Amino acid sequence: MPSPSLVTKDLTIRFGGHVAVNNVSCAFHPGELTVIVGPNGAGKTTYFNLISGQLTASSGSVLKDGTDITRMSPSARAHHGLGRAFQLTNLFPQLTVLENIRLAVQARSGDGWRMFRPVARMRALTQKAEHYLEATRLSGVAHQTAANLPHGDQRKLEVALLMAMEPDIYMFDEPTAGMSLDHAPDVLDLIAKIKADPTKTVLLVEHKMDVVRALADRIIVLHNGELLADGDPAEVMSSRIVRDVYLGTATEGAA
Repeated sequence: MPSPSLVTKDLTIRFGGHVAVNNVSCAFHPGELTVIVGPNGAGKTTYFNLISGQLTASSGSVLKDGTDITRMSPSARAHHGLGRAFQLTNLFPQLTVLENIRLAVQARSGDGWRMFRPVARMRALTQKAEHYLEATRLSGVAHQTAANLPHGDQRKLEVALLMAMEPDIYMFDEPTAGMSLDHAPDVLDLIAKIKADPTKTVLLVEHKMDVVRALADRIIVLHNGELLADGDPAEVMSSRIVRDVYLGTATEGAA
């Protein structure tokens, strides 16, 4: 197995007297898709927020390819190859689909906003953006504003933006939340394609067990902010303690 691309060591966060994530240590590897599950209040999204920098750890550390990124801002972590998609779409609503993706390509290239830019450079940015449009099956709505897209296409656009940033690590927080049965497979297909790249590491918070079974190479279970189980999906989900805590006492729709 390759060296881990992402490691959390004794990662902990306290809110007053409440410990939301408690000494969670995990290593994540390229070519692996890990699904994080657990009942309501288990600490899944809080753990995600600690990794991506939306929250600052009370103690412990986050390492990306051996570099300690624990105190880095979310944007600095993104620059180091850590990409995060959110449960709610995070788009520029009044810009077109193409313009949204082109801005992400531009940001990845380090080419900041300039009023005057060589035509050839703009054409190159547009061509690269069109590549991600095709990859996410959004070419047909390239010139629609993001605000006018159906929810399913907005989620696909969010994946396209993440792909355009070319991260090494992809983090998805309930990527099919609020999507219809017709649109959800498109997003799951995109995640499966990312997973197929042996250089990419994928972390997924999900509560839909059909999604977990379809995509997971590995499952980790959080309960009351602590790591309860970690391993092969079939073994983890068949263990008595996991059934009691997650599948037994908690509803399958818990977030």
